[in-house]
Amino acid sequence: MRLILGSGSPRRRDLLAQIGVVADDIRPPDIDETPLKNELPRPYCARMAREKALAVTAGADDVVLSADTTVALGRRILGKPADAGEAAQFLLAMSGRRHTVITAVAVRRGEQVWERDVVTTVRMKRLSDEELNAYLATGDWQGKAGGYGIQGPAGALIPWIQGSFTAVVGLPLCETAGLLQAAGYPVYQGGA
Repeated sequence: MRLILGSGSPRRRDLLAQIGVVADDIRPPDIDETPLKNELPRPYCARMAREKALAVTAGADDVVLSADTTVALGRRILGKPADAGEAAQFLLAMSGRRHTVITAVAVRRGEQVWERDVVTTVRMKRLSDEELNAYLATGDWQGKAGGYGIQGPAGALIPWIQGSFTAVVGLPLCETAGLLQAAGYPVYQGGA
């Protein structure tokens, strides 16, 4: 049995390593991540994780792990910003407010798919122009949903979360371990 990580995210690889899981192969799927018309953040996120898992080519006994992290401000999905200007718009919209981070995980073995999503509430402090510009200058916003990564410099902008820290980073470890075990992958046996 091989574990295939259907994600190119180095953060997801690092999180899996924290529980002793190392993927045998990494195959980021190439799917259209455009939200459907009027699609809400949580169903969108779950659909993305499932579609990613189904898009990865794998053997019948291989286990495929895919995930999607979506940042939502109310019903609005804040994706990965195209540039620093869009990142600034996202950060200013979240400044001084609470937002939601949803991470959905899908594990596939053969035709069977196990899924979970984890919803975490995050509060961002009210950002001064100096804080916003300093953060944007780090470039840490690139490739991150909502334009920030809590595990990097933006951690100084987040005074409070309610939920799973690892889910905000990109992979809820408790739920992921449970899904891998459900698929028959040996999580707590020193890796596979």
